[in-house]
Amino acid sequence: MAAEAYLWFKSLHIIGVIVWFAGLFYLVRLFIYHEESKNMDNELKIAFNKQYTLMEKRLANIITTPGMILALSMAICMVIMQPSWLSEKWLQIKISFVLGLVIYHSYCYKIMYSLQNGTSTISAKNLRLLNELPTLLLFIIVLLVIFKNNFPTSVATWSVVGLIIFILASIQLYAKIRKKNENSLSNE
Repeated sequence: MAAEAYLWFKSLHIIGVIVWFAGLFYLVRLFIYHEESKNMDNELKIAFNKQYTLMEKRLANIITTPGMILALSMAICMVIMQPSWLSEKWLQIKISFVLGLVIYHSYCYKIMYSLQNGTSTISAKNLRLLNELPTLLLFIIVLLVIFKNNFPTSVATWSVVGLIIFILASIQLYAKIRKKNENSLSNE
């Protein structure tokens, strides 16, 4: 029975992590669109502000936060079943990254409220950069879980890290090119 319970906790933990990350990825993307809508004509700006506010609240409160709660509560259940894991270095490091993710999650709420109130000072460019942080955290956390105390430091590992950085940089470059093209079209 205990082995089956552990597998349920683990399964629900993984589902919670997937839901949590999906919500975080999309939430900050909505923030970017919300911030960019400030440059629209007043009537459109008001309509988009209402729509993005609704979408952000629903995503944060119905998907993202419940995903976080599920992931964290199931992780706690697994640790209760295997308390010796708390002495494992990989789990201690993972917990620190997860705490960073919880702080990121909380910061997203702060951004969401500032966008809704019209007091946001963060630019769309900085939001794009912020949107990449959960990807890096996810990468590190997954490697810690898979490799545990044998965290890979080989050339292959650093090649994957380089590839991820390249992908993130490409996304940023694409955003700049897209913005430049939009500006040149609007100036014609």
